[in-house]
Amino acid sequence: MIFQTSDSFNLSLPIIGWREVLKALKKQGFYATRQSGSHIIVENGQGLWTSIPRKSELGKGLILQIISDCGLTKKKFLELL
Repeated sequence: MIFQTSDSFNLSLPIIGWREVLKALKKQGFYATRQSGSHIIVENGQGLWTSIPRKSELGKGLILQIISDCGLTKKKFLELL
């Protein structure tokens, strides 16, 4: 079980779309490898990958899952935005 500090709970995610998520992940070394329907698959060459739906607004739960898939913390992701 992973416990988060109270600082990470205080950081709120903005409402963002797929382009902002992709731009942030590119700063961390991820790149788009292919598109599958309405989703873009990104990876970093070290085995981490995720799927980003091409929507203008992504839900907070989905963004948190993408952050987790990419091995990032919420704080680090917000710094990349």
